[in-house]
Amino acid sequence: MHILFYSAQPYDVKYFTAANEKYGYHLRFLEYPLNADNTALVKPGETVVCAFVNDRLDAPILRQLYDKGIRLIALRAAGFNNVDLKAAASLQMPVVRVPAYSPHAVAEHTVALLLGLNRKIYKAYNRIRDNNFTLNGLEGFDLYGKTVGVIGTGNIGAIFCRIMLGFGCRVIAYDMHEDPRLKAAGVSYASADAVFEQADIISLHCPLTPATQHLVNAGTIAKMKQGVFLLNTSRGGLIDTPAVVDALKSGHIGALAIDVYEQEEHLFFHDLSGAIIQDDVWSRLITFPNVVITSHQGFFTHEALTQIAETTLHNIACFEKGLPSENQVTL
Repeated sequence: MHILFYSAQPYDVKYFTAANEKYGYHLRFLEYPLNADNTALVKPGETVVCAFVNDRLDAPILRQLYDKGIRLIALRAAGFNNVDLKAAASLQMPVVRVPAYSPHAVAEHTVALLLGLNRKIYKAYNRIRDNNFTLNGLEGFDLYGKTVGVIGTGNIGAIFCRIMLGFGCRVIAYDMHEDPRLKAAGVSYASADAVFEQADIISLHCPLTPATQHLVNAGTIAKMKQGVFLLNTSRGGLIDTPAVVDALKSGHIGALAIDVYEQEEHLFFHDLSGAIIQDDVWSRLITFPNVVITSHQGFFTHEALTQIAETTLHNIACFEKGLPSENQVTL
């Protein structure tokens, strides 16, 4: 089995090469993101494309890949909003994913962002390096007793809820499917509007779908408390970024921490330190002193990378053997 990787990073090469010792597949890694300009890089004999979150897999690209001999799309991520599933189904091209690599990794990163944002760790770090030991401007607040709102209580959201309960927070959540185990642990379910209205801290942990696109927008922000903390480690498209910028300028949003960005495909996973960024929304966003951003690293732990590689190759092995995969994405 010959597998072509797009958007491959050095850690992909390391972990997939190690996991492949069990299978002996032929792996070829390209650092380029998949788009309409480079489907021609598929070589004869390659039947699987392994793609990441910012690779484009719309109908024209899927057709080009199919015509080049690709018969399986193996996503090394949980999200699949970048894939035209109807087009893939029409081509009889299965799409498989890694639904749960390490939910602890992303949930813990969300907590790290919250703590860093609240206690101004990033500011204190820079001050100390300049031998500035003053505390002015570093005031935070106790998480204990605060109301934390969680949108989406799947694997990652559920773990985040439990961590926040451990801090002594009141946790309210919205999800189409309520988790009785979380309710037993002390999580209260409510409507999305109630979460927006009551929470001091709001964390997004839901997939990006047409229904959740720009879930956080001018209208929903207006329902939130003045000075609310907003966290997003799920998908960038959940947030209408210009609306959030306006709310940061007015002070309605007190602080923002994100690990994802709607236009991140042009930025994240690349060294652009010598480039002039053309995204004006991004350029404004990073000027705020109460905004913390990481570049889609929530998943980036040894355990998660190991699981991603092993599950992806398992999915491919199932396809090779003609067996159904429990990780196939269906309409």
